[in-house]
Amino acid sequence: MTTHPARLSARPDPAARHAPPAERGLLPLGLGQGRDGLLYVPTSHPLEGPRPLLVACHGAGSTASHSIRPFVDAAERHGLILLACDSRGGTWDVIRGGYGPDVEFIDRALALVFSRYAIDPQHLALDGFSDGASYALSLGLGNGDLFSHLLGFSPGFLAPAAQVGQPRIFVSHGTADRVLPIDRCGRVIREQLLICA
Repeated sequence: MTTHPARLSARPDPAARHAPPAERGLLPLGLGQGRDGLLYVPTSHPLEGPRPLLVACHGAGSTASHSIRPFVDAAERHGLILLACDSRGGTWDVIRGGYGPDVEFIDRALALVFSRYAIDPQHLALDGFSDGASYALSLGLGNGDLFSHLLGFSPGFLAPAAQVGQPRIFVSHGTADRVLPIDRCGRVIREQLLICA
């Protein structure tokens, strides 16, 4: 397979045996200075067997903590592990001109998670809001053999480097969005995704 600039190489090992996590709760990744990322490991769920992983992408000018917060209750109920990376700049690399440093950082973060936790490859989702939704859908389409599900909340555009695999996709967009109007963004993306299907 020809590689493209948005290609992620990290992969979960479904045969890996991991001890129950010693550290739980909200944990820094420790991979970057200044802008880094966060991991959330449920504190009350037994986390038996491979766990689902949700990778969340924040909106422009935001941080990883904003991406994790909405999913903490679901993580505790269902044993989800949550990963959120800070973009290297104020927003994601492809929005600033092309895939590069954010892809590399996300790949490193995924490799870290896969080395520490048993992750279910059938339940590995990439999610985002606004600029993060555009990024999650675009990056996810090029890595559909890694991500089983893509979720985009109010995306602005699609810019996949390629299409690999057939992840399940969910997109939502508010009809009163004045920043990224649904008629120019969400509905256009829906039609583009129907062509990709």
